[in-house]
Amino acid sequence: MADTFKFDLVSPERRLASTEASEVSIPGTDGDLTAMAGHTPTITTLRPGILRVTRDGKAEEYVVSGGFAEIGADSVSVLAEQAIPRAEMTEEKMQGLIDEARRAHEKAQEQFVNEPGMVDDAAKLLADMVAVGDHIRIGGGLAP
Repeated sequence: MADTFKFDLVSPERRLASTEASEVSIPGTDGDLTAMAGHTPTITTLRPGILRVTRDGKAEEYVVSGGFAEIGADSVSVLAEQAIPRAEMTEEKMQGLIDEARRAHEKAQEQFVNEPGMVDDAAKLLADMVAVGDHIRIGGGLAP
């Protein structure tokens, strides 16, 4: 079994990565997971978080806002709603992601009054975006 696999990360704006990797840590909706060569085929949705790709012993991080990942024995493809390399993340960009999540929550509160699950999902998205900002030490104190 090979020690590496093909990794692709794309967002609607651009292809962020297309490389060989030894592991990918994914912020899955049902919990974090790490994909490595030979992984059982899986498809998972993403929650806002840090996606970490390891290649040649070095890790690269990306802030993702959601999307999904398709994991196979010899490849991992991530289609992110939004993805920003950690090295490019600024407080302004993080605040923009939080503001977008806040607007989605407000819209859900207005449109889905009789569907509390939709409002809860939007609240969770907002809380997750704030937590990501706090985790990477950008946007501290930007709580909803």
